[in-house]
Amino acid sequence: MRTKVTLVLVFLNVALFFFIFKFERPWRVQESLRDARRRVLGPEAADIRALDITTPTGTTRLERRGETWFLTKPQDWPANDHAVRSILSELQLLEDITHFATKDLTANSQSLADYGLDKPKLTVTFSSGTAASTTLRIGDATKIGNRLYILSPDGDRIHVVARGLADALSLPLDQLRTDSLLTIPVFEARALSVQTPTVRVRIRREANNRWLFDTIINNARASKNVIDVTIGALNGLKVKTFSPATPPATLPSASPALRVTLEGNNRRETLFLGEPVAVAQSSTPNAPPSTPSTPPAAGTAPAEYYAQLEGRPALFTVVVPAELMKVLRNAGVSLRETHLLDFDARTVTSIALAAPNQTPLTLQRLESAAGSTDATWQIVRRGDTASGPQTQAADRDAVQRLLQQLTDLVAKNFQSDAPTNADLENWGFNRPEREITLTLASASPSATPGSALNPSATAATSIVLHLGTDSTGALYARLDPATNPKGSIYAVSIDLARELSVIPRDWRARTLPALPAAAHVTALKLTNLADNTTILDVALDDSGNPKTPDPKSQLLLATVLAQIRTPRAKRFIQDAFSERVTVAGDDRPWKLKLDATVSLPGGAGGEQTSTRTLYFTDRVGGAQQLAGSKEFDAVFEIEQPLLDALWTLAYGPRDPGPPLAPSK
Repeated sequence: MRTKVTLVLVFLNVALFFFIFKFERPWRVQESLRDARRRVLGPEAADIRALDITTPTGTTRLERRGETWFLTKPQDWPANDHAVRSILSELQLLEDITHFATKDLTANSQSLADYGLDKPKLTVTFSSGTAASTTLRIGDATKIGNRLYILSPDGDRIHVVARGLADALSLPLDQLRTDSLLTIPVFEARALSVQTPTVRVRIRREANNRWLFDTIINNARASKNVIDVTIGALNGLKVKTFSPATPPATLPSASPALRVTLEGNNRRETLFLGEPVAVAQSSTPNAPPSTPSTPPAAGTAPAEYYAQLEGRPALFTVVVPAELMKVLRNAGVSLRETHLLDFDARTVTSIALAAPNQTPLTLQRLESAAGSTDATWQIVRRGDTASGPQTQAADRDAVQRLLQQLTDLVAKNFQSDAPTNADLENWGFNRPEREITLTLASASPSATPGSALNPSATAATSIVLHLGTDSTGALYARLDPATNPKGSIYAVSIDLARELSVIPRDWRARTLPALPAAAHVTALKLTNLADNTTILDVALDDSGNPKTPDPKSQLLLATVLAQIRTPRAKRFIQDAFSERVTVAGDDRPWKLKLDATVSLPGGAGGEQTSTRTLYFTDRVGGAQQLAGSKEFDAVFEIEQPLLDALWTLAYGPRDPGPPLAPSK
């Protein structure tokens, strides 16, 4: 059975092969020949390298250089790629609708003139890499139908074709040439140069996608974002007018007011901007020329300028936005990176803060959390020789805010790139107000002092920033003065006392040690120390609720209990606890004492009992009250919820209530 099926399948395959070879293949060949016969042009149109389009007004020549088409006549200029491709497509796909032999014209008392082919209004001549030039003469339109007469290249036949070719060849010069000027895109750009009659600025792109100045101040960082926007704006410039009716007295290429060069992959493009076109001339092309004016200062309105491209004699005008012109004319400043420090906050392992006449302070990231976005930090204090350095938990939020402040620190003004010794003294760098040293986990070009001032230096593992002030209190910054004694000076703005404090308590963790989760507060007692009277004495159950319910005080007690379990400071007032504290300028004793009895389960079913005590001053104003703890060796300002709860518990019974409404 299987043998029969196999034989049948073999027979069907043989039959199919015979059918394809005997019948379908000739059909395919005949169809290809028929299509080829319908084409006016053959292989000579497959690889066109040059085109000459001749009309009664002149000849336009197009040439291909590499993969790009250029107009070479009547002027040298890049061609409109879409328009050229449309012409090539029409030539390569030109189909013969019908045709007749020219030798039959005499027998019918006709000539080429009857079809407009003796002196054609449109002629196209093209050449390719493998054949001699080919010429097509395009004659009149047919009387019926939207078609044209075309004389074959050998002159033997007159073809009737669609008029699409004539339409493509009849495009005006403005549509055959592109209006784009600088075509090197941002991703390809390797360097940007801007030159005025007095200043030249060149900025290069490094392998790590960073931009650096080659001039003004060598290896100073340039702003990637601003350069990307600037190159994008340069790519957006378009020709407004070719061959203006009233050319300038001096060509832009001979004496440019501004020269802009983009360097890409093995190519470069340069735009010369000359004097601005007079306003009257811009609005009325045929108006008499006005006196050339000085290039206007960057304002709010775009201006039109005479311009040329390097290597091309064509003169044209271009409208340049005012903001772009402002950036180009001040490229040494406007393209410069305003951010002073370039580092990854996740790589910072320590921050050292120093100020005159004060002990240096170090904030250190704990090694176990290095590289984490929620790292734990500690304060390192230098102790005496016997005790060694002392550590204390630091406020993570405060440290992260400091790192963010340093990351966002920008130059308001580039004060000096070559300061003298007198400048350094006047701006406070002989004895800087602050010295900040960032130590990094690893040395990399994007996170070293070299990245901010000398990117070629990759061996450094720290960033040093000095901040100085002048006699008026203005603040200045200087990067890495140890290795760059002539480093640039920047005018900056930052709150030294708030953001760069060298007082350890300003960096201390706001949350103090909490009670263990298993601990229970069994009683709260609030005492007025002035007369040793008890204001509050309440027993609590395991849930923290009063054993004798009191709806009026239960919510207040919950607030106080939360502070007992997890004490938190709004800010620290002193570095250590003392029996007296300065309040509103006066040295006073503590006014209130809060004792919390804490029970912690012990071994063998027993319990351990301890007391956590907080001292309080009187309320100072509406939002300040101080607290102290011997256990935590701290004096601090309490937060508003606890402040309000204590006020109600301590002074609520004496509160007269809201004022009476005035009598009518």
